[in-house]
Amino acid sequence: MRKTMRAVVVEQWGGAENLVEREMPRPEPGLGEVLVRVHAAGVNPVDWKTRASGALIEWGAVPAVGWDVSGTIEAVGPGVGMFRPGDEVFGMPSFPRQAGAYAEYVVAPARHLAPKPAALTHVEAAALPLAALTAWQALVDTAGLRPGERVLVHAAAGGVGHLAVQIAKARGAYVIGTAGAAKHDLVRRLGADEVIDYRAVRFEDVVSDVDVVLDGLGAETAERSLKVLRPGGRLITLPGPDDVPTAQDGVRALWMLVEPDHLGLREITALVERGALRPVIDTVVPLAEAAKAHEIGERGRTAGKIVLSVV
Repeated sequence: MRKTMRAVVVEQWGGAENLVEREMPRPEPGLGEVLVRVHAAGVNPVDWKTRASGALIEWGAVPAVGWDVSGTIEAVGPGVGMFRPGDEVFGMPSFPRQAGAYAEYVVAPARHLAPKPAALTHVEAAALPLAALTAWQALVDTAGLRPGERVLVHAAAGGVGHLAVQIAKARGAYVIGTAGAAKHDLVRRLGADEVIDYRAVRFEDVVSDVDVVLDGLGAETAERSLKVLRPGGRLITLPGPDDVPTAQDGVRALWMLVEPDHLGLREITALVERGALRPVIDTVVPLAEAAKAHEIGERGRTAGKIVLSVV
């Protein structure tokens, strides 16, 4: 193996133009870690938000962005028994600490990964970990979603939202999604029972008696979402703790931060294998054009996920 690799790093905090490709030392796996040859890397809003400000995560000496990976095990460190070189894997290593997934190689704790779903390409698999784990942990682990409950998913055509719609349907929920009119057909195809054009109406005027709201927008959307919950309802908001409104009348509101989760990845794989979950790929760009991927994402017009092709 080469001793160096191509990697995209942040030269300074700010705009997407500060993402540059550099030749970097190839990392080596330590205790309990594996070295992954990255085939594709998912792009998420947290990527450009941290690139812009340097906030949220613990950065290494050279800031390297990205978490979602799909690839092949190249080497295993001491103590790893669950993977061997050649195994295809996907995951979200180390979040919220620096992982550096925008690269030809990444080192990951073995249990932050899982076998790649055989039915998916590497590009499709790289679109899943952070967004799908967010949806799973919010709806299943945190909200305890039960069959027959009513779920409102904001930004239902977005990265997390389009997967949350599918996960909620697979759990037997009645799903309502918000999206712009141009994306309504997509959200219905994903399984939503109702779709609301948030530009045409205020969702709280047409939705009520909801058990769970998944809010990826925060701010006033989180506050307004309390109005649609029935007693015992749960609001899970994702942008940050400052976006959690004060809940009353027997409802709960909380912030959730996604975690690496081997068992959660296996649950997601099981949904893929039974045909209940499939990522929507909006755009694929090469690693060297990571700045373009961020610019596309920051426009806020994508449906599904943006993915970097590394090989």
